Amino acid sequence: MTPSMPNTPLLRRLQAFFTPGTLDRYLIAQVIPPFMVALSVVMAALLLERLLVLFNLLAAGNNHLGVFVELLTTLLPHYLGLAIPAALCVGVFSIIRRMSQNEEIDAITSSGISLTRITRPYILLGAALSLVTFLLYGFVQPHARYDFRATFYMASHTGWAPRLQSNMFASPSSTLTIVADKVTQGGSDLHGVFIRDTSDNQERDITARHGHIRLASDSSAVEIALENGTILTDTGKGVPTLTTFEHATRLLTRANHITPFRERGEDERELTSPELVSRLLHQDPSISRPHMRSEVHFRLARSLTIPFIPALAAALAIMRKRQRSSAGLVLAFIIMVGFDHMLQFGHSMVATKKASLLIIWGPALIFVAMSSLLLLHKSGTFQTLKAQWMSKKRARLADSQKAAP
Repeated sequence: MTPSMPNTPLLRRLQAFFTPGTLDRYLIAQVIPPFMVALSVVMAALLLERLLVLFNLLAAGNNHLGVFVELLTTLLPHYLGLAIPAALCVGVFSIIRRMSQNEEIDAITSSGISLTRITRPYILLGAALSLVTFLLYGFVQPHARYDFRATFYMASHTGWAPRLQSNMFASPSSTLTIVADKVTQGGSDLHGVFIRDTSDNQERDITARHGHIRLASDSSAVEIALENGTILTDTGKGVPTLTTFEHATRLLTRANHITPFRERGEDERELTSPELVSRLLHQDPSISRPHMRSEVHFRLARSLTIPFIPALAAALAIMRKRQRSSAGLVLAFIIMVGFDHMLQFGHSMVATKKASLLIIWGPALIFVAMSSLLLLHKSGTFQTLKAQWMSKKRARLADSQKAAP
């Protein structure tokens, strides 16, 4: 006898729910271009301020360009986690607004498909992006944050920070003396260079038309790149030798004196989500327990609210006929920025033992409920339910009148 499978209809409904149809594929294809454009614009805007700080670091410490690229790379996961919700909101809003203006929404809803059903593929896309951001917040960002701090520490402390002036001698080490006729760019660009090197029991007198002080590519030393010069070497055992060059690099000082950067994990934001949970369960005293508890719930609240952003954007994008105002997008951004600031405020309050976890999850639940109710209202669900209730009420009233003697 073959056993019955009562769950088969449920499995089929779930399969049908997650299997994209023609409308779903069309909507997803429409939202990808504006989503990518918005993601790029938001990322560029968020990175702009940090780029200025990194440029100042390069100029002050004469760091190699590779250090700048490494620092910029470690910043990407953090700002990507901030940019994804904003880009999703802009992408969904722009598509629904355009479809509303072109009366595509009216054509689709006239065939019996509600606005809630139209928004469904975007909500599923938001759920996928929610998983991506959870991985970013819980696994990628902690390592990237530590790498940024370690690289910034090395870039700030590595090497000899030159304070050269024109026609003034400087000694980066006991065996090295350097002077230049003209010094520009904060002491890193030299013209008319003279270097005396007495290391290795010999004397080298180096002259060059131009020199540039920089950090070595491996951040282990400070070096000077010379152009168009000569080297006079005197070993004290014979006739001095003279060598000409077009390009040469000389070591100024090594960075062996720098204290290694600390280990990862002294800050709760540098711990992955499994590490945070493990330390909470084992009551690790190295980090304050409220700080770790607040960080875990903050990451979860941020990730779990992303699927409801398309609902908010779609509801605010629906407009009246012949209305051209973009107030809906402004309102959506005000709501999202206010929600994010409320989450961060709740995060700090919980971490300092001044509030319960409700101050984190309260705004999250309000955002979820507001987005869902707004979408149901714009889709006409409440009007439909009210009409059905009134119809049943009239039917009950009619039946009671017929039953009356």
